[in-house]
Amino acid sequence: MVKVEAGGVNFADILSARGNYPGTPTPPFVAGREFAGVVEQSGKRVMGYTQWGAFAERVAVSEAYLWPQPEGWSSDQSAAFPVNYFTAYFAYWKASLLEASETPRSVLIHAVAGGVGTAAVEIGKILGIEMFGTSSSDEKLASAQALGLQHPINYAREDYVDAVMKATNNVGVDAVFEMLGGEHTMRSVRCLKFLGRVIQYGSATGKPAIVDARELFARQTSVHGLWLSPLSGHAEIMRSAWQKLSEWIGQRRLRPQVGKVLEMSHAGDGYRLLMDRKNYGKVVLKW
Repeated sequence: MVKVEAGGVNFADILSARGNYPGTPTPPFVAGREFAGVVEQSGKRVMGYTQWGAFAERVAVSEAYLWPQPEGWSSDQSAAFPVNYFTAYFAYWKASLLEASETPRSVLIHAVAGGVGTAAVEIGKILGIEMFGTSSSDEKLASAQALGLQHPINYAREDYVDAVMKATNNVGVDAVFEMLGGEHTMRSVRCLKFLGRVIQYGSATGKPAIVDARELFARQTSVHGLWLSPLSGHAEIMRSAWQKLSEWIGQRRLRPQVGKVLEMSHAGDGYRLLMDRKNYGKVVLKW
């Protein structure tokens, strides 16, 4: 039993509120998928992951989904960790970009200034990945560059497919981390090099991903689905990911980007920041 101090807002929470997220309980229900607080039985400070119920004063969670709050991190920062960093880590894992390579590797990260986007930039910097990132805000792109992003793309001014292909001499990137859905899935495929992979982990546009298999043939590309919920049920996969993430935390190479902290009573304002694409990094709700 954890006394919750803070919870991170995710786009999945918005989809749940709309009734569009798979497996959403029948309302009313307590939302929230990640949190930080204190274990009542032991007093240990933890961060954790749950399918529902993180936006509560107390939450009961299996110990398998609790991790120690890193030294020097606040509960606000810790509540911004589980969903963002596990998702970003698994995106690199599914794209086969975690292992060392003698050849340069590259990735396009959509919504690069968001929670998963900033986590992906931090991890990509550790892995030595050449990173392209999209946003409609020059200010957000500058913040992502400060984290390690090399190639900012303001999609309000330029077509990201053209920008990627021009910068790579029409070769493309090894992977695209895609969470928009709709037409953007196939547009992301057009950014790939030979044997490249789109890692689809969301559909922020509210539209299902459009995939035309005929466009995958020429460059032998593929589209892979990534959903943290079912992955979290595989203990060995989660343990392996946490082992690496905790190592990087210990080296002070990962630090969640918290853009806004709001009182829990203003949760609606936090949701609107994500809906209006006005957030940088994580929006956190605090008791």
